[in-house]
Amino acid sequence: MNKRRRIYEGKAKVLYEGPEPGTLIQHFKDDATAFNAKKHALIEGKGVLNNRISEYIFAKLGEIGVPTHFIKRLNMREQLIREVEIVPLEVVVRNIAAGSLATRLGLEEGAQLPRSIVEFYYKKDELNDPMVSEEHITAFGWATPQEIDEIMQLALRVNDFLVGLFLGIGIRLVDFKVEFGRLYDNEQVRIVLADEISPDCCRLWDAQSGDKLDKDRFRRDLGGVLEAYQEVARRLGVLTENPRPRGAGPVLVTSNPINGKPN
Repeated sequence: MNKRRRIYEGKAKVLYEGPEPGTLIQHFKDDATAFNAKKHALIEGKGVLNNRISEYIFAKLGEIGVPTHFIKRLNMREQLIREVEIVPLEVVVRNIAAGSLATRLGLEEGAQLPRSIVEFYYKKDELNDPMVSEEHITAFGWATPQEIDEIMQLALRVNDFLVGLFLGIGIRLVDFKVEFGRLYDNEQVRIVLADEISPDCCRLWDAQSGDKLDKDRFRRDLGGVLEAYQEVARRLGVLTENPRPRGAGPVLVTSNPINGKPN
């Protein structure tokens, strides 16, 4: 492949210039990070699994009319996506008390919430992605009131779909983080789902055993990260083979064991 122009590199993905104007190539890395990259490891094969899982979920969401940036998967690690202007917010939808919510409010982890809760965090690693209100969002111009309404409606719609999808394969969707972007189409601007949906940004618990099948296995040093991601992929039907993990496991780079939200 010809050398491609790198547009952006994040903790778990790289964006390259796409083959046509208005497109990008999203490459999934094997890096595992937590606590805004204060803890960092390489887990061979994680990027391949996240690519396949995210492709499956975005395609299903597209089938029910949820607008997304996803076009198609190109290979084992890359997707072709529409170029969007990312809204600088992490949108977290919570169904069950866990992580920072349980810590902040003194809730027992695993308690069912009275209803699904949507939270906003300002995307700023150096500030540890602080939680913000709608007042902050509109005051600083990160999104308009209309865009906030669209984002909340889409986030809850995605949640409704994912809760059913995962419950059907014996998994409880505890919470998840998503991002949204502005898609410019001539004179029109649309809010669309962007980034990814994978065990990297969801809390997924086995419905029977309560075993964690997500990045909390990395955050909390539980081990079996790749096996957990493989299990999610297998249940979704996107893992055609069941390759054994290669190597001895995560290669730890840095560590800072503190609690955190989905990221």
